[in-house]
Amino acid sequence: MTAISAAPASGTRPPPDDLRSLKVVPARHPWRWAASVVVAVLLAMLLHALVTNPAWEWHVVSQYLFYETVLRAVGVTLQLTALGIVLGFALGTVLALMRLSSSPLLQGVSWGYVWLFRSVPLILQLLFWFNLALLYDRISFGIPFGPAFFDIGTQDLIGPLTAAALGLALHQAAYCAEIVRSGFLSVDQGQLEAAMALGIPRRRQIRRILLPQAMRTIIPTAGNEIIGLVKGTSVVYIMAIPELFYQVQIIYARNGRVIALLLVAAIWYLALTTVLSIAQYYVERYYARGAVRVLPQTPWQRTRRVLGNLAAARRQRRAEHAHLADALDREAGR
Repeated sequence: MTAISAAPASGTRPPPDDLRSLKVVPARHPWRWAASVVVAVLLAMLLHALVTNPAWEWHVVSQYLFYETVLRAVGVTLQLTALGIVLGFALGTVLALMRLSSSPLLQGVSWGYVWLFRSVPLILQLLFWFNLALLYDRISFGIPFGPAFFDIGTQDLIGPLTAAALGLALHQAAYCAEIVRSGFLSVDQGQLEAAMALGIPRRRQIRRILLPQAMRTIIPTAGNEIIGLVKGTSVVYIMAIPELFYQVQIIYARNGRVIALLLVAAIWYLALTTVLSIAQYYVERYYARGAVRVLPQTPWQRTRRVLGNLAAARRQRRAEHAHLADALDREAGR
């Protein structure tokens, strides 16, 4: 019996064997290409203006970029940032735990602290701590509401740098408390209930269950706060502390190179925030180990993969050329 194949009806798909005859047309994105061209032109114009305009005074920038006083000012900026973040997160963690406790008094004190220090501008807080000696000439240490063992002058105890670090830390603690609290609240309560049912001690619950999961929520916001504090330390210039922005102002007030010195400060701030952003990326990657099955490749790993693929393709081409040369030699020998 001979099988008779019917012709495909109009509008139906062709058989699978005929798919190879179809012409594949890639999707076109004209607006994407147009936007890319516009952005490329704007970037080229920006770079051209930066390079060709002599008013930027890049030779002055290179002269003062690693100036001794500028480097010392960068060190002061890093010192203030480290003190503000370490003390701020230490106090903020305590405030977050107080807010999550079942004690109404602890909850009220934590809420009041966050409300107060988030409401008062940072520059006002810095001026308050800098002028604390106007309120208390001496600070005594002893039994509360009892005899004092010794006292010390407020001006001697709280200098400009101490006042700046104290103001930054107390201000930052209010924001860090909310960051840490949001991280704790992001963890499913059922996991802690299961841990309590298994008899796991409270400290181990926090260290092994709560913190590793909460850090995935805390790290991005905390990194943003740290980067913001690096730039926020410029506010302490009102206290005549020789941090980066204040020192740059002193130099350009002396030599009149305003734009060049502002560029020096901008370059250092860019460098510091870039390093912190890279560190944040790797810390986030570390705490993402329990959330994803396969971690995304780092930029360095992607670069190595691309270079490896290029090297493999180059070796393959060399092998093909060598094989072709051998074939030609054999053909010539015959």
